[in-house]
Amino acid sequence: MEELQRYKAVISYDGSAFSGFQIQPNGRTIQAELEKALAKMHKHHTVKIVGSGRTDAGVHARGQVIHFDSPLQIPTEKWKKGLNALLSDDLVIMDIEKISSDFHARFDASHKTYKYRVYTQKTRDPFRHHFATHYPFSLDLDQVKLAANHLVGTYDFTSFCSAKAEVLNKVRTVSEIKVENKGDEVIFTITGNGFLHNMVRIIVGTLLEVGSGKRKASDMLGILQGRDRQLAGKTAPPQGLYLWQVEYNG
Repeated sequence: MEELQRYKAVISYDGSAFSGFQIQPNGRTIQAELEKALAKMHKHHTVKIVGSGRTDAGVHARGQVIHFDSPLQIPTEKWKKGLNALLSDDLVIMDIEKISSDFHARFDASHKTYKYRVYTQKTRDPFRHHFATHYPFSLDLDQVKLAANHLVGTYDFTSFCSAKAEVLNKVRTVSEIKVENKGDEVIFTITGNGFLHNMVRIIVGTLLEVGSGKRKASDMLGILQGRDRQLAGKTAPPQGLYLWQVEYNG
């Protein structure tokens, strides 16, 4: 039996033309594109990849992490060059390294950071349509930051998770939420030990409602304690969201 080497890769993608990360019967996906490229390098033998997490249709990544096993003895730079030659322009291998066989891209992740971009100019910008969310309202960022502070800590985030989520344990730790103003853009940076389905987008959607005066910053505590998706704000659109970085202990 051939000995397998495990590889860890950091990938970036523009999610605009993808139906999400995970393979689906219909629709172009990140996983399918990567496995197709790997199959070509392995003479059409299937090589499965494992991602640090799934992203939805339209969501981008700067630092998604995957792992895969291969019997091929290829230097890591040639892996990177070979795979990138087979991938389309909207999906890129940023880095690749040999890793211990017990490494797991998903289960070993200690922290993830997401960024969410919003722009507030009155008119839509066609050049940002796929990469930021248009929210043409004045935002009180002091109130947004105050509201965000209520969400930092370890809580049951049922209210900030899709009602369709299958996981039973909805307790997560959010270690930081930064809100920055850059020109007409507001950038949310959210770091935690793990995220529920749509959690970042619902947090952002709710914070935007606070910023535009539809809610009070003090409402956040009641929303958390209520553990009811109906209590939180709208789910912000996918195109403003980026999986920015995945961290691992050691």
